[in-house]
Amino acid sequence: MSPRRSGSNQVATIIMVVADVMAVIIGLWILMYLLDANRANDLVILIRDVAGWLAGWSHDLFTFDEAWARVVAGYGLAAVVYLFVGHAVAGRLRRHG
Repeated sequence: MSPRRSGSNQVATIIMVVADVMAVIIGLWILMYLLDANRANDLVILIRDVAGWLAGWSHDLFTFDEAWARVVAGYGLAAVVYLFVGHAVAGRLRRHG
């Protein structure tokens, strides 16, 4: 394996890990919301704020009547997009690196 190939594999791994962490944070917020976690708890506040920032582009994209459905659809879409794009970019780097 050439040094260039090894470097692109490392970058691909970093991209996948970052995408996975972003999706996990968003998934944690969805779970906390659905389980009615204590909104005054510092961890819940941190996860909500980070997830809100990560999913800012898709938050309230859907207008379901139920708030839980809006959260699951809006935040869930962001998590899926981050996973899909992150893994697609990483796979491309590994193939063509």
